[in-house]
Amino acid sequence: MSSWFKQNTFHHSQFSNLNELVKLKKHQNISISVALPTLNEEETIAKEILVIKSELMDRYKLIDEIAVIDSGSEDQTMEIARSHGAQVYQAEDILPELKIYKGKGENLWKALYVLSGDIIVYIDADIKNIHPKFVYGLVAPLLIYPEIGYVKAFYERPITIGKKTFPAGGGRVTQILVRPLFNAFFPELSKIIQPLSGEYAGRRKILESVPFFIGYGVETGLLIDISHKFGLFSIAQVDLDKRIHRNQRTSALSRMSYGILQTFLDRAKELKKLDFKKTIPTIFSQLSIQNTKEYTFKKYKIEEIKRPPMVTIKSYANRFHKTPHSRPK
Repeated sequence: MSSWFKQNTFHHSQFSNLNELVKLKKHQNISISVALPTLNEEETIAKEILVIKSELMDRYKLIDEIAVIDSGSEDQTMEIARSHGAQVYQAEDILPELKIYKGKGENLWKALYVLSGDIIVYIDADIKNIHPKFVYGLVAPLLIYPEIGYVKAFYERPITIGKKTFPAGGGRVTQILVRPLFNAFFPELSKIIQPLSGEYAGRRKILESVPFFIGYGVETGLLIDISHKFGLFSIAQVDLDKRIHRNQRTSALSRMSYGILQTFLDRAKELKKLDFKKTIPTIFSQLSIQNTKEYTFKKYKIEEIKRPPMVTIKSYANRFHKTPHSRPK
């Protein structure tokens, strides 16, 4: 594991020569797509699209398309994204013959169907300090090292509580839940610094061959399955310095954790890391404190449905694999 960390951990500054990256892309004759999963992100979506498009599509021809995959925003996210030059899709309109689910992972899975890139870059849509490095830092290892197929971001994650900002208080679910679970059951993944980071890039041939969980468990599931199927050395991580975004309340993180736990137990059971027969409940009972004397419990249905590898979906296979030249451009 120590050799993996030294060999497959990078800093974005190593890849700042964008002209060289564009040359590598042209030489390999590949295309690169950026997917932004959204739900009510009108405050940040315009800047993200403008920065990525102006620097990495217009100035440097590194990216071929930017698409927003939306979960049903009730604000102006979709209109803003469209007006700034992104392709915009409603997740429920993609593969309409399938049952509709809501969730971030669902959007990421469906992005594989509508985007044409040989490399897919996923970027969260709530980044306040967006910079081109969030894209080229993830793409570069895939262009330079053919043995790498999946690249995760890591960074310092400040957290704001009230009017105070703490430099490294983010990533609470990672530190309290995911890292202990990985250490115990998937120790080969314990050196991944930000397993739940929302910024990562992968080769289509890898992403299409593994399942996607529809909710917040998607990152955990992808790491486990890609490592299992392609080996740890197919994964790399890149330091992007700092990511500033909207911090979630502890109650929301608790529900997120339950979805991630469902994902982890599903993969651990299937890969024979754990042996148990109990079905994990999909109803999560959460304590709500109205005042110092009143305690109530609210029930949430949290179910991490597992979408199969996209390549097994007939319409996708017909679109991308029917003939050697069938990939849409």
